[in-house]
Amino acid sequence: EVLRMPAELLDEVRGKGMEFSEHADVAEIIGEADVLYVTRVQRERFEDQDLYERVKNCYVITPELLRSARQRMIVMHPLPRVSEISYDVDKDARAAYFRQMENGMYIRMALLAAILGRA
Repeated sequence: EVLRMPAELLDEVRGKGMEFSEHADVAEIIGEADVLYVTRVQRERFEDQDLYERVKNCYVITPELLRSARQRMIVMHPLPRVSEISYDVDKDARAAYFRQMENGMYIRMALLAAILGRA
């Protein structure tokens, strides 16, 4: 419940005619996903540190979980990670976060060159 999207945001999305569904268990829907975008539960967003400790590992991506996922699905993450993706997932071909990180570096380099007038 603590990690749900705020009702105001869901109302805004609904108001724009967008379809969505909410699921509390990743395992319920992972077989339908093309992209799994993972972020960490952010300690700094919690005033109650005990509550953070209780929920911080609610969603951990493991090789076992990925067994139910599509073979062409990709797992993305902005990095750095804490414990939300098992290190064993790094070996899975669907782990796209290191490529994502590298591509982001090239994009930032290109933007900087464009801003400085060198592109």
